[in-house]
Amino acid sequence: MVKKMEANSKKPEWVPEDAKDEYATKVLEGVIGGHDGMMYSKTVAHTISPSSLRKQLTVDDYFEGIMNDDRTIMARAITLIESNASRHFDQAQELLLRLLPYTGKSIRVGITGVPGAGKSTFIEALGMHLCRNGYKVAVLAVDPSSSVTKGSILGDKTRMEELSREKNAFIRPSPSGGMLGGVARKSRETMMLCEAAGFDVLLIETVGVGQSEVTVRSMVDFFLLILITGAGDELQGMKKGVMELCDAILINKADGDNKIKAMAAKADYNKILHYLRPATEGWVPQAYTCSALYNEGISDIWNNILSFEKATNDSGVFGERRKNQTVDWVFTLVMDQLNQRFLNHEGIKNIMPQIKKELVEGNISPTHAATRLLNIFDTK
Repeated sequence: MVKKMEANSKKPEWVPEDAKDEYATKVLEGVIGGHDGMMYSKTVAHTISPSSLRKQLTVDDYFEGIMNDDRTIMARAITLIESNASRHFDQAQELLLRLLPYTGKSIRVGITGVPGAGKSTFIEALGMHLCRNGYKVAVLAVDPSSSVTKGSILGDKTRMEELSREKNAFIRPSPSGGMLGGVARKSRETMMLCEAAGFDVLLIETVGVGQSEVTVRSMVDFFLLILITGAGDELQGMKKGVMELCDAILINKADGDNKIKAMAAKADYNKILHYLRPATEGWVPQAYTCSALYNEGISDIWNNILSFEKATNDSGVFGERRKNQTVDWVFTLVMDQLNQRFLNHEGIKNIMPQIKKELVEGNISPTHAATRLLNIFDTK
């Protein structure tokens, strides 16, 4: 026999105390140890530890999985690298050290542009074009983090539905975490991981356009700016700064009635680029048109990237840029670590409420407050 549980109060909280049978919602008595006619058996409550549900991977597990192109392990390795938990730091760094000899053999392409320019549509079209031609493509799509909730939608895989099903493609959306230029703090380590896994082309999609896009320039080989026609003169100020960083401009959505406008914009941008100092020594950037929606002009921009790779490799600029980027990376990490140490310093955390109070009340100046905080940090 199935043993019934003792019935206490079985009514939901929102049902009035004098409720009768006219209320359709009721809570039935439960049973212990059996169901659907099964015999009663004593149930022993126990807790399933997370480790038994998901195997904890070692550095060797991560390394073997990445080298064998195991996408599940790759995703977990990127999560490990992106983690801010101190217990994951050492393991992540050991893994990256193991992978280091297998990195650096890809072409890294940064892609940015104004909102609505069709960056994701273009990346999917380019990615499919590359996969059909035998390349392995990794897309690192940096998603903007909310300054209010600190969360991100991470919906780029949804927008790249066809590419996400391609066996030679790997798409990884990551939150920007509020970093300038929309570049995740661990994007460089993720790039190394993808290169070790054998991906030939890395496409780094960033958010927005602005002065902070110099962050993107400092981590890629080729920098592509995607624009559209009819966006309005209010964007010209932002375009100017980022145009000085790009190796090519692509006017997207050059189809239908917009095609003539796109061709005119291409001519205008080529005139502007003629007067700007090239972002890469020995390379003259040009403007192109394409329709990512109709797969037109995709091969032209890829051929331009290949020409860039060959020209800069022949001149030695490609390798020199990679070396300089590695040095810059070190100083970026140093600044990041200093920032974390400052915020986690016990003396700083103890005095911060008082400093904020004095600032709000107008008793000290911001410069004085900063000096006091730095003196506390310096004296340990």
